[in-house]
Amino acid sequence: MSKPKIFVARAVFPEVLERLSQHFEVESNQADDVLTKEQLTARLKDKQGAFTTGSDRIDAEVLAACPQLKICANMAVGYNNFDIDAMTAAGVLATNAPDVLTETTADFAFALLMATARRVTESEHYLRAGLWKKWSFDMFAGSDVHGATLGILGMGRIGQGIAKRGAHGFGMKVIYHNRSRLDAATEAACKATLVSKEELLKTADHLVLVLPYSPAAHHIIGAAELAQMKPTATLINIARGGIVDDAALAVALKERRIAAAGLDVFEGEPSVHPDLLTVPNVVLTPHIASATIPTRMAMANLAADNLIAFFTGKAPLTPLNPAVLTQA
Repeated sequence: MSKPKIFVARAVFPEVLERLSQHFEVESNQADDVLTKEQLTARLKDKQGAFTTGSDRIDAEVLAACPQLKICANMAVGYNNFDIDAMTAAGVLATNAPDVLTETTADFAFALLMATARRVTESEHYLRAGLWKKWSFDMFAGSDVHGATLGILGMGRIGQGIAKRGAHGFGMKVIYHNRSRLDAATEAACKATLVSKEELLKTADHLVLVLPYSPAAHHIIGAAELAQMKPTATLINIARGGIVDDAALAVALKERRIAAAGLDVFEGEPSVHPDLLTVPNVVLTPHIASATIPTRMAMANLAADNLIAFFTGKAPLTPLNPAVLTQA
């Protein structure tokens, strides 16, 4: 019996490709080219499965051209590259890779928060430019992290990990806003208090965004929200591009309406709003919050697990549209 055909849309660990090849006829993109929609469609036309990343858009047009496709397994927790409704209508299962990146991403949120609060990037640029000639009492004086108020917008697993680091490691007061309140035991473990969005914005010394992207969350932090924040506050976005109005943020940073920002995600990435590149009080990283070798390996293996389970008649581990599994 012939093996199902799958396409691995971006470069991945050779060990994962070897594992997939035991179960599938694998076509891969180890050159790591970012494929256009037309190129991706051409590679998927005769495939039953796809191993995808956030750069690979699966929508109704792609699905219509690839009738043999049965599953797309994302090597990411986010899945705004998937049109879930279109995939469900076409009977194509979508899976993602949550949980395995929770602690690593929470670590990075704190790395970005601390670099932003303590002006690490600004001061490094100053030093590298040969401008450091003497000590001064206010040279790159930033804001404290310990004892400050940590605000978290979006309190899923990653948000909870950030809260625990802040409360237990840095003695921070933790407040959060979420669509639904956490249970009492989780709130206690995070030492976190639910507040309104308005209270979160005006109270937080350091505001971290950890909510998933959706049309409702588009520009949930825009000019009006930035105006509600303290002028001494920092904003950290490790969630998704589009949650923050990057143009409005660049203006707020330039005019010092907030003290600083740390950004790992951007609207239209890998493009970055040019105005963000001209302001000194922002730390910019290229979407690397989950980028450790063990975590990226775990993400890749979870995507592979979902593909293998699906084609061997077992239940995929992390389905996004499980109704597909019960369709006739």
